[in-house]
Amino acid sequence: MTYLYVIIPVVLFFLSGIKIVRPTQRALIERLGKYSNFANPGFHWIIPGIDRLFMVNVTEQMVDAEPQEIITNDNLNARVDAQVYFRVKSDEESVKGSIYNVNNYQYQIVNLARTTLRNIIGTLTLKSANSERGKINADLYKTLHNETQSWGIEIVRTELKEIDPPKDVQETMNKVVKAENEKIAAIDSATAAETVADGIKRAKIKEAEGYKQSKILHAEGEAEAIKLVNEAADKYFIGNAQLLRKLEALEASLGNNAKIVIPTGTELVNIIGEMAGIVPLKRP
Repeated sequence: MTYLYVIIPVVLFFLSGIKIVRPTQRALIERLGKYSNFANPGFHWIIPGIDRLFMVNVTEQMVDAEPQEIITNDNLNARVDAQVYFRVKSDEESVKGSIYNVNNYQYQIVNLARTTLRNIIGTLTLKSANSERGKINADLYKTLHNETQSWGIEIVRTELKEIDPPKDVQETMNKVVKAENEKIAAIDSATAAETVADGIKRAKIKEAEGYKQSKILHAEGEAEAIKLVNEAADKYFIGNAQLLRKLEALEASLGNNAKIVIPTGTELVNIIGEMAGIVPLKRP
């Protein structure tokens, strides 16, 4: 039994000194208030009452800069909120910096981000602040990155959550946006109507050109036909036309009881004979 009084306190003393460091953590061990050594993930034993172990999370973390009212360069109150993503670097010097070089680095990052946002947005108008979010993010990231170098902190990224104007200004901006959208819609509608009208106009022009071309082709066809008829008449009927004219002259003369001498053997004698039913006799 005497041994139990000795063994049990020893076991409890040993167990109380066991510390486990997870893979997402790094630790600093202090002995009697002075830095002793760096603890990587795994099993560690410290002397209870003499040693102290301080755990540090080395995974990526996020802090909210908390909404705040900022006066812009055009004297408007803008409600601004942002988030900062960071992590403590896992090497020994960085972990020591996050513990010994800054008191509560999360709180410090939040306040530094809020101050930086006031400085940046205070030089911008509300309109430019909304249109230059990327530039604001970049400037905020740069400032935080430079200021936290000695803290063993790596700023991963910064994101603006909101830049909201006062309610009355927001309503006015909404009306302007609505009017602009209606203007764009009206222009698009007019452009579409103009396109349709232009298409109809081109179709009418094509139709008129086609009608004109068909008329030209029809007229050319008729002219070609008349030309062919005239050529045929000139070729095959010019002699008969002359003979007909002679008959007309003969008829007019006979009607006036005039005497006309017709040479023998002409076609006119044969025609007159045929018209009178007389067949000329052949000489023996």
